[in-house]
Amino acid sequence: MADRRVTMLDPETTTSTPDEPVKPAPPAQTSQPPPHRRRRRRRRGVLLGGVAVLAVGAAGTAYALNNSKTPTTTATSQLPTALVERKNMTNTIDADGTLGYGDGYTVLAGGGGRITWLPTAGSVIKRGQRAYGVDGYSVPLFYGSTPLWRTLRSGVSNGVDVLELERNLVALKYGKGLDVDRTFTWETAEAVRDWQEDLGRKRTGVVAPTDVVMLATAIRVVKVQAVLAGPANGTVYTASDTQRRVTVALPVSEAQTVARKGAKVRVTLPGDKEATGKITAIASVATGGTTNSQSQTGQSTEDATIAVTITLDQSAEASTLDGAPAVVHFPSTVHKDVLAVPINALLAASDATYSVNVVDADGTVRSVPVKLGIFDGDRVEVTGELTPGQKVQVPRS
Repeated sequence: MADRRVTMLDPETTTSTPDEPVKPAPPAQTSQPPPHRRRRRRRRGVLLGGVAVLAVGAAGTAYALNNSKTPTTTATSQLPTALVERKNMTNTIDADGTLGYGDGYTVLAGGGGRITWLPTAGSVIKRGQRAYGVDGYSVPLFYGSTPLWRTLRSGVSNGVDVLELERNLVALKYGKGLDVDRTFTWETAEAVRDWQEDLGRKRTGVVAPTDVVMLATAIRVVKVQAVLAGPANGTVYTASDTQRRVTVALPVSEAQTVARKGAKVRVTLPGDKEATGKITAIASVATGGTTNSQSQTGQSTEDATIAVTITLDQSAEASTLDGAPAVVHFPSTVHKDVLAVPINALLAASDATYSVNVVDADGTVRSVPVKLGIFDGDRVEVTGELTPGQKVQVPRS
């Protein structure tokens, strides 16, 4: 029985042949395999049978613990594979932000009369559309940076208000052939009359400051203060622009490193929707952190933040939520033309070294040591004896 036990545990350790009788071995030599064989089996058992999950930063996990420093070759595995890629990698700093809308506006009335129509909160108003109603007629929205401050009619002196009036008339398809300049001409008055006729007003050719609401862009109504039948005087409602934006309070140290006006960023929106945007504003004044009697010297400075505003490239990608949480991924470090593998392809050893299992064309699996670079999403930069297009094992999801 002792001879058969040795043969079953490690057939390579016996030199017996079918024609020779098996000689009894001393008990001390049959109780266990030779030391070097025992260690080899234990190492293989850790590599192929034992799996230890190891956190790798915040980006993912390595899926096995490999105590061996020596590359190994094993038989074909049934694990799925992924390709080794050559690509540009970007490390990011993630920051929590708040999804909302852009600049705020106050819509005013000052011409007397009674409010006869009001929009509802959330309504979007564009150029030429009714901003509110007074005494049964519409007061439309015009785009411009300078509000009308005087009555415009034939003979009025040149001015930027005339220019803005003509720009809006032409944009609304009035005044064909009208020269858009600072001069109020007969052609300007005729374009005004056509516009007034379509609004149901008298064809006077004269525009008073209270006849239009002049704002920089389309608006989204935030809060209505006026009431129907109330006096058309003072604040009618507050509004924002229609562009979706994310505001982030970045620590001063990080803002100085990653926040650059015009820089592109990625944004994770509610519902795990991905979007892109660019930094459009960086506050010039930092907001200091709070301190108390237990605070250390300089702690308030360390806690100080700077407001960074990101404007989304496609507002339609965002939900209609206002004040919802979002995550902004600021690019920090860029490595170009490097090799990358999925993070979960990494095998982590107890001595903090890493390897990946490469699957050759014949199905052979080889352990290849690698050194890690930067992380980008679910990929990690690696250096080692790898080439683009090779397959590496990854665990089943």
